[in-house]
Amino acid sequence: MSRVVAVAPVLAGHRYEQSEITASIGPLLSSDPGRLSALARFHAASGVQTRHLALPLARYAGLRSFGDANDLFQTIGADLAEDAVRAALTAADLTPADVDFLLFTTVTGVGAPSVDALLVERLGLRPDVKRLPSFGLGCVAGASGLARVHDYLMGHPDDVALVVSVELCSLTIQHGDDSTANLVSSGLFGDGAAAVVMVGDRRAAGRDGVDVIGTRSGVYPDTTGMLGWDVGGSGFRIVLGAGLADVVEAHLRADVETLLAPHGAAVADVAAWVAHAGGPRILDAAGHALALGEHALDRSRNSLAAVGNLSSSSVLHVLADMLADGAPPPGGLAVLFAFGPGVSAEVVLLRRPEEV
Repeated sequence: MSRVVAVAPVLAGHRYEQSEITASIGPLLSSDPGRLSALARFHAASGVQTRHLALPLARYAGLRSFGDANDLFQTIGADLAEDAVRAALTAADLTPADVDFLLFTTVTGVGAPSVDALLVERLGLRPDVKRLPSFGLGCVAGASGLARVHDYLMGHPDDVALVVSVELCSLTIQHGDDSTANLVSSGLFGDGAAAVVMVGDRRAAGRDGVDVIGTRSGVYPDTTGMLGWDVGGSGFRIVLGAGLADVVEAHLRADVETLLAPHGAAVADVAAWVAHAGGPRILDAAGHALALGEHALDRSRNSLAAVGNLSSSSVLHVLADMLADGAPPPGGLAVLFAFGPGVSAEVVLLRRPEEV
């Protein structure tokens, strides 16, 4: 068993209404009136009302170099990661010196040293802290990070660990790309980060939070070309297949039921759902697959509306909202899930302790 004891979501500093982003970004992607009309429709149907961006809107017109974008990722991303970790450790009543293991994930920037290495000196982490940077899991990585840190803590019950996610999706802008995938994605993704403090079983005594009691990973067949990046001279170009929601609807229920079965539980026994806010169609597909009630995924829909899809950080922001609401109740179960390139899935089973 491991326990999530604090989650700190943070957002990039520039907040805009969706209509402002549409008007500003559209001309950078296309000059074709038909494609701009399509972009406006996609943005309006995205379920997103506001988003936070790494840069002021006016600066994206001049952001044409992958090198420049990646440099901005390193500087802005490290700042957001530092803010998130400081807030999470404070909420957990821990210090940077308490941290034994740090898993860092992103899919919107690359660096060596990676952002987690930059955090060691900036935060005052111990020089012997174990680090594991991850790139390529995409939107699933927030859930996968929780699962893999749980695996680590099962063997290190006295340890303190961090999951840190930073996603600056707006920096991957592709000028002149008016493909449907790019028009859709330009209306979905926002910029943010999150840090999660987890502790091993013996370190959990007396600490509030939710326990990770099970995880399940999946890679779905014949879906490798459906979601991800085409990486080229201009950086990261979105790959977004039209059938992604169908894949979710076809596979999610079996994964959730397989995860619940060893605990003698069924879908109906789950008190709270933490879904990656991937977009309206993904959330609809998940709801249909699991036969959930109308409001079961409201936290995810509300997060999508307020900040957009934050890639790997998204599900961690929704987790923070669930914990702030006091859900699930003592003894109650929650299921957290997300999807990423592969197409892959991670499903995490959480339980609120009966008593601390």
